[in-house]
Amino acid sequence: MATFQNSTSSSIIFLLTGVPGLEAFHTWISIPFCFLYITALSGNSLILFAIVTQPNLHEPMYYFLSMLSTTDLGLSISTLVTMLGIFWFNARKISFNACLSQMFFIQLFTVMESSVLLAMAFDRFVAISNPLRYASILTDLKVAQIGVAIITRGTLILTPMVVLLKRLSYCHSHVLHHSYCFHPDVMKLSCTDTRINSAVGLTALITTAGFDSIFILLSYLLIIKTVLSIASPEERKKTFSTCISHIGAVTVFYIPLISLSFVHRFGKQAPPYVHTLIANAYLLIPPVMNPIIYSVKTKQIRRAVLKVLHPSATKN
Repeated sequence: MATFQNSTSSSIIFLLTGVPGLEAFHTWISIPFCFLYITALSGNSLILFAIVTQPNLHEPMYYFLSMLSTTDLGLSISTLVTMLGIFWFNARKISFNACLSQMFFIQLFTVMESSVLLAMAFDRFVAISNPLRYASILTDLKVAQIGVAIITRGTLILTPMVVLLKRLSYCHSHVLHHSYCFHPDVMKLSCTDTRINSAVGLTALITTAGFDSIFILLSYLLIIKTVLSIASPEERKKTFSTCISHIGAVTVFYIPLISLSFVHRFGKQAPPYVHTLIANAYLLIPPVMNPIIYSVKTKQIRRAVLKVLHPSATKN
């Protein structure tokens, strides 16, 4: 019985996993991951700096984009140390409390990203369906309140999910199957009843990404209805083109999320490294792709980024 109690203490150590079966190639595998991290960190920092320093970008649409870049930076930093630590130094050990902290921030930034994408969908809906009242509806104060609500919502929903893991006993293997702490992964190591944890985790997923995806879809149905009511085909195309960047951001967020869910449920026969690579892609693809999408598809962001990189070339 004493051993059982010791397994619940915060002194427990988990072992993270790199790419199973490819341990000999971890140094080489780290090269593309380093490139992805550098792209994500530099791209999002650049967009954030451009929005903060350039007054012409102080509008609701770009405030929400700055929130997206902030969450992407947080998501990248949350996994950077453990992932590269495994690839470079085979540093697999992580304490129980550190694991819970990493898990909380990964989940928090993921939920925040989903919430920001919903806020951006609302922004596009208001801009297209009621352009004359856009500035009066989405004031600076309202945008700030939305930002606070996004953080508060994520914290309130995720805190019970993480705290409930402390009530479990871990008397199975302490080897996790990812290079970061993943909620279902940690639960599987418990030798006590995890039904409450599973229910809370599923509820958190449904009330965040689940609800957000439904409302984003609803926003676009209303946007399409408004666009189709415009008489001129040229105006319809011009109006809907303002949504292309956001549609791209929604796609790169939800496709890896759905892919990871499918692999966990239906990919039992797939090699272990497939699960690991998809799990890593789920966290890295949005932070890498979002700055690229907005820089390519949004003219104002592209100009702002070029102005930051080459100030002398854009004076004219």
